[in-house]
Amino acid sequence: MSIPDQHDQCSVSSRNIVTVQSLINTDTRERHYGHKSGILWLTGLSGAGKSTLAVTLEKQLFHKGYQVCVLDGDNIRTGLSVDLGFSPEDRTENIRRVGEVAKLIANVGFLVITAFISPYRNERDRLRTVTPNLFHEIYVKADLSICENRDPKGLYAMARRGEILDFTGISAPYEEPKHPNLTIDTGKLSIDASTARLTRYVAENFGQK
Repeated sequence: MSIPDQHDQCSVSSRNIVTVQSLINTDTRERHYGHKSGILWLTGLSGAGKSTLAVTLEKQLFHKGYQVCVLDGDNIRTGLSVDLGFSPEDRTENIRRVGEVAKLIANVGFLVITAFISPYRNERDRLRTVTPNLFHEIYVKADLSICENRDPKGLYAMARRGEILDFTGISAPYEEPKHPNLTIDTGKLSIDASTARLTRYVAENFGQK
């Protein structure tokens, strides 16, 4: 008898999956928590301020009583996506995984804030398609020159020297959102003003009940 390879085993296993439905639906959770759930997907170049905005917003919303959490690109790559590189295919798979995790968390009533470059427009469009009532695309905008001048991790300098390949904005593309739900221009706004604008957006779209 032949032994199926790993791919065959996965295929057989997949045919036996039965989805488990929670006995608590999302509406009930939202009423209990007092606010709507959803995904705030922050996208933009490295150095645009996504992570800073995400954790600052998280803190403010937490103290307002929101069930809220942050999924950040660097943190995900040390665990869930530790096996992935930065090729277009690996970037796409990374965002697919994060989107699935964000959907799971949002479906239990949380407001999920993500901070990922997510450079490809079709990736973000796919996320909007699979989470149509949850996904809010937030474009954290800053010119490349501004991001390079900030360069908080020294990554742009390394990319310019050729020490990092496939670096977004230098040797790999970033496709700006065409129709984001909100644009935050951190090249013009301070962190406080940017966070205030995001907080207003949350109040208008996820406001406490």
